Amino acid sequence: MHYPDYPFTRHTFEVRPGIRMHYLDEGPRDGEVLVMVHGNPSWSYYWRHLVSALGARYRCIVPDHVGMGLSDTPDDRAYHYTLQSRVDDLTALLDHLDVQTRVTLVVHDWGGMIGFGWALTHAAAVARLVILNTAAFPMPAGKRLPWQLHLARTPVLGALLVRGLNAFAEGAARSGVLRRLPEPQRQALVAPYDTWANRRAVHRFVQDIPLRPGDPAWALVAAAGERLPEFADRPCFIGWGLRDFVFDRHFLDGFRQALPNADVHAYPDAGHYVLEDAHERLIPAISGFLDRHPLPTPSR
Repeated sequence: MHYPDYPFTRHTFEVRPGIRMHYLDEGPRDGEVLVMVHGNPSWSYYWRHLVSALGARYRCIVPDHVGMGLSDTPDDRAYHYTLQSRVDDLTALLDHLDVQTRVTLVVHDWGGMIGFGWALTHAAAVARLVILNTAAFPMPAGKRLPWQLHLARTPVLGALLVRGLNAFAEGAARSGVLRRLPEPQRQALVAPYDTWANRRAVHRFVQDIPLRPGDPAWALVAAAGERLPEFADRPCFIGWGLRDFVFDRHFLDGFRQALPNADVHAYPDAGHYVLEDAHERLIPAISGFLDRHPLPTPSR
């Protein structure tokens, strides 16, 4: 299938026995590395404008999580669809590419949980942060899980909505933006999720949201939140769509508190998919941030 605005070379590797992970690896191999981690229900297509803008100068590594995008979609017997599995997969990819240092971590949605989960054991490798409408800590005080996510987690009905009707991916592509996506781009964003089986990961992501201690992902998310202030000494850019009904001002305030020196750009006319609504302004801002915070030349 042709995906508009996505002219990139496709790569895969066997992240686990019999399971292929798709990823992009664009730009000069000796360039500073940007690792872009998507969330749910998007895929590497979400990062297309950023890769196109920065790929001439930076090495852009962009995975599709297992079960998402152009990666394999194994069943539950072959793959555990958990946050820890996602972190392990990201670790395996970066090990495969021998990316061990000087990483700029670029995260969105559940990519924040995954990226900072990786950073818990690779903190020294993280040189800069670019944070877009995401989380790296448990649900903030005063914030409740939106009813749409509660509904998607409901037994039987949730599966019917998310996997049967594709309501989650389709709904995000429509309600996650304020500026309506052109139809070819909207179709590309949801294209991987075209069957009941191919929507498995989307549903499992929603089911894995940790709401209380004892939930499978809680310990990892809580640990990321506790250690988030340790990254306050790195250059950090925060780009935020203020019309996001999930990752709203509660989450933005959480990042502001943990990372008080961050360069914050908030967009009142952008929603959850902030790179869709505001990429003409957001991408130059990110590029300028990277220019202002070049990485030191590694010692030989």
